[in-house]
Amino acid sequence: MPLTGIEIFKLLPKTNCGECGVPTCLAFAMNLAAGKAELSACPYVSEEARAKLEEASAPPIKPVTIGVGDRALKVGGETVMFRHEKRFENPPGFAILITNTMEESEIDARLERSKLQYERVGLTLRPELVAVRDDSGDAKKFEAVVSKAKQNSDCGIILMSSNPDVLAAGLKVCADRKPLIYAATGDNLDRMAELAKENSCPVAVKAANLEELTQLTTKLTEAGVKDIVLDPGSRTLRRAFEDQIFIRSAALNKKFRPLGFPTIVLPCEMTDDPMKEAIIASVFVAKYGGIIVLSDFQGHSLFPLLVERLNIYTDPQRPLATTEGIYEIGGPDENSPVLITSNFSLTYFIVSGEIEASKVPSYLLVKDTEGLSVMTAWAAGKFVADAIAPFVKKSGIRDKGKSVTSCVVLTTHVISSSPALRAGPIL
Repeated sequence: MPLTGIEIFKLLPKTNCGECGVPTCLAFAMNLAAGKAELSACPYVSEEARAKLEEASAPPIKPVTIGVGDRALKVGGETVMFRHEKRFENPPGFAILITNTMEESEIDARLERSKLQYERVGLTLRPELVAVRDDSGDAKKFEAVVSKAKQNSDCGIILMSSNPDVLAAGLKVCADRKPLIYAATGDNLDRMAELAKENSCPVAVKAANLEELTQLTTKLTEAGVKDIVLDPGSRTLRRAFEDQIFIRSAALNKKFRPLGFPTIVLPCEMTDDPMKEAIIASVFVAKYGGIIVLSDFQGHSLFPLLVERLNIYTDPQRPLATTEGIYEIGGPDENSPVLITSNFSLTYFIVSGEIEASKVPSYLLVKDTEGLSVMTAWAAGKFVADAIAPFVKKSGIRDKGKSVTSCVVLTTHVISSSPALRAGPIL
């Protein structure tokens, strides 16, 4: 259970120095309990107290990072069962599967498809991982494929083999990229723990069932491995679905530390049908996959999965919003029309895209409606005459050389419901 403010206060130095930004240690403790402050702000807390507080404040599902730099993928760190309770924290990573028995041309093609990316509401959507699986037992071939993946892709890497010696060969060429090692089992646990610690890499644990998974994660943590990813071994949709829910519930509701880690799911091993695979993957975007390994990436299935992920992992309390202001599209002048819309990001990018496609240079006014769409904002009284008219007047559009008779274009429903906007110029 999280510590209360009073419990945290007992562990603080009680100097009331104010260096943390608040006047007393009690106030700082209350801020820590509410998540409004970081423990690092206190310069005098003892190491023992710091360790206790960090352990108590750690999320029930440990965050794990795969990769380095700008393309590093952070999974886990979740705190709720359902998105509407707060939000989901770290979106799952999508991985494309490559094996060391594939033809060179196929490997090259898949590495090229790992670079697929799309623009959506001003964001770049793309997959994050390349999974290299050993299907031959040949360490040299595995090392060569891993080397090619590293050289030709900036994605994070998953090394997949049951043979620690093969994995060691792969780590020789990519340990600096902090790959995920897959997978530790009852047969190779000690050697895999050594590899993970020697190379400072996260390791996945694969078991036949949840009971065995619990035993293996306990042994790994006792061996000093902290960054763990879980694979309960389920390879049917129903069982995998049930296992994901059980793991999340045990970690969050029961505070069961042996299952308090992100998970990896492998739709690529559940079906040979690419469309069924995409459907299975879509299930685990919502329920609760941390890493999703696909047999291949195809635009017609990857893009919907990326959009689903974007929607599921958007903070429901803070809709995607565009900054209020004037946007010039196509080099407008004093004779160009003025259009106005809400600052819901999807609305903004649809409207701006249509303006660009029309080839008519225009000014687009974006009014702050707290991220609500046009009709929702209108219904909430945030996009009505009494709000729009003052906004247009103070927007500064007249500074662009616009005359008083400029045309302000609104959606039909809004303008028909707002006689004040139709009565005459509002600038």
